[in-house]
This record gives sequence, C-alpha cells and structure tokens, in this order.
Amino acid sequence: MYLGLIIAFIMIFGSIWALLTDNLFKAIVIFGIVSLSSSVMFLLMQAPDVAITEAAIGSGITTALFIFTYKKLEDRKDER
Repeated sequence: MYLGLIIAFIMIFGSIWALLTDNLFKAIVIFGIVSLSSSVMFLLMQAPDVAITEAAIGSGITTALFIFTYKKLEDRKDER
C-alpha cells in the first residue's frame, strides 16, 4: 500500500517538474521516469500485460524517439 503511494507521489511530482522545467532534455528524461513509474503502478495493480506494454512503448520507445528528435533539433540549431 505504501509503495503505491510513493509511486503516485513520484508520478505527480515528476509531472509537475516536467511542466515547470525550462530545459527540454530534462523534461524528456523526467517524462521517461514518470512513464516507468506508471508501468510499476500497473504491475502493483496486477495488470502485468499493461505494465509490460507501458514499459516497452511508454518509457522505452517514446522516450527514445523524443531524445532522438531533440538531438536532431539541436543539430539543426548548430547549423544555423
């Protein structure tokens, strides 16, 4: 029970922190942490299939795609 409350606090705190930060890369990393926390929460709610999907797509592929896009934008900024 307490573990669920701690994870919920991490998710809420991380979401607010990602919204308020000025650094885009930091916001992307925090988004990945919130998504990974969400997959742990699904696991605690005894939904392992949803947890695996959230871990793979939500925190894995989506975060990697955001970081790749961020790096491409930084490269274009440097060219100008």
